[in-house]
Amino acid sequence: MAALPNILPTAATPARPGRSLEGRLRFERLLANLSARFINLPAHQVDTAIEDAQRQVCECLDLDISLLWQIPPDDPGTMFVTHRRLPPDLPPLPEVLDCREAFPWALERLLGGETIIFSRLTDAPAKAARDVELVRQFGAKSVVSIPLSAGGGPTFGALNFSVTREERDWPAELVTRLKLVALVFANALAHKRDDQALRENKAQLRETLEEVQRFRDRLQIENVSLREQIQSNDGHRHIVGESEAIQKMLGQARLVGPTDTAVLITGETGSGKELLAQAIHNMSGRRSKHMVIVNCASLPPALIESELFGREKGAYTGAMTRQAGRFEVADGSTLVLDEIGDLPVDLQVKLLRVLQDGRFERLGTNRTLAVDVRVIAATNRDLGALVREGRFREDLFHRLNVYPIQVPPLRDRVSDIPLLVWRFVQEFNKKMGKSIDAISSQTMERLKQYPWPGNVRELRNLIERAMIVSIGRSLTIDLPAEATGPSPVPVTLEEVERKHIRDVLERVHWRISGKQGAAEILGLRPTTLHSRMKKLGIPRPRP
Repeated sequence: MAALPNILPTAATPARPGRSLEGRLRFERLLANLSARFINLPAHQVDTAIEDAQRQVCECLDLDISLLWQIPPDDPGTMFVTHRRLPPDLPPLPEVLDCREAFPWALERLLGGETIIFSRLTDAPAKAARDVELVRQFGAKSVVSIPLSAGGGPTFGALNFSVTREERDWPAELVTRLKLVALVFANALAHKRDDQALRENKAQLRETLEEVQRFRDRLQIENVSLREQIQSNDGHRHIVGESEAIQKMLGQARLVGPTDTAVLITGETGSGKELLAQAIHNMSGRRSKHMVIVNCASLPPALIESELFGREKGAYTGAMTRQAGRFEVADGSTLVLDEIGDLPVDLQVKLLRVLQDGRFERLGTNRTLAVDVRVIAATNRDLGALVREGRFREDLFHRLNVYPIQVPPLRDRVSDIPLLVWRFVQEFNKKMGKSIDAISSQTMERLKQYPWPGNVRELRNLIERAMIVSIGRSLTIDLPAEATGPSPVPVTLEEVERKHIRDVLERVHWRISGKQGAAEILGLRPTTLHSRMKKLGIPRPRP
């Protein structure tokens, strides 16, 4: 999706660099929050909420004045100021105006449903001379005035925003969003003035609220684009999230990114370890070169050494050509060793030497090669436990663990789920040629309550499947069966035992022996636990 146009009013002097993008994002969030706040607002809270919203809009857009005028039904030429946001040094404004005398030109257009915009008072037509003179007396230099009406009824007031310090332009995109603010205020005032009339027009109100909801959904999609533009400046464009957990992780990445320090990234499968590694690389001075990735678990042990360090022709049977290893390819760049816990012990010594002095030999030769490579290791396993079990060298662990960063699982950053959902919707809209722009609040709440054992990868796959089958502009999502209710209760002692042992094994990532292994937690010998697993039909999953 294309980036959102600049909707902030611009002054005669240029805006400070970088301020526009963040200001636009802040205003979009404010609109979404205001829309949600007013949907079910009790009548007795309407006045306070409107004045608070006027203050927030003025502060967000750097405006000076906001006035809400209302016209009594029996006197359409008179306006009363009922809600206001004024700077402290402004002289008092009149509470009541005879607009037939004070604003004849503006009154006629507002009653006709027309929005009035004065970017510069000198641009006003000659017929508006009396209106402009009074605006000057109020101290305003630029004004926009939006008529208030609800449910297609007549105009019953106006919402004004103005600036006293300078002349401002009012872009069409900004006026469109201020009209949404006026629509929200008008509906709230209509609800306050006549609850019974509002109930009789329930269908029409529902349509208005649905329009507001669709607008909020579109804002969420557009906000993802804005966030990606901001995040791309920090090198983590593909990492979406505003939760405390994800911001802590990104803060650590910003600190270590510009250095050449080794980083150990830990986290569950599907949580985004590779994305974090890419972000760290993008923040470093090596970002001009491609980052190299090797998955230590996906290669047979016999091939890992040649993949990492290369080989000479004839180094072993079938080695018909010379091959450069990943360390050579990554010279001057970053090498990511994914699933480092699966690296065979005999290769860990050679890896340790490269980390210490940057030197190694290809298979089939004694000639030493020197490289300048930054290493980022990633794993979903407990390396400390592997060290205690003798399956991972302690000296290599300490060499890799100079700067550890934990990637939080999705269940620990539930507030990021709506942002991620809309990010994936935006991605698949473009790939599939669809126009999904609405998701029900009930569906989003169910997504937040699901435990996400597969983390962000599982969420992305789920959204992709939903996008394939969804018809129209609203996304329908079917969560896995375990998300819709509690798991079936085991009915036999054997089933209870099987479920309990499996739960413990999954919690410790299928580590059976050692400290805090499944056998210790269950109070069994490792050999006894193996026998129980075989008897109960609990196979150990393949790495």
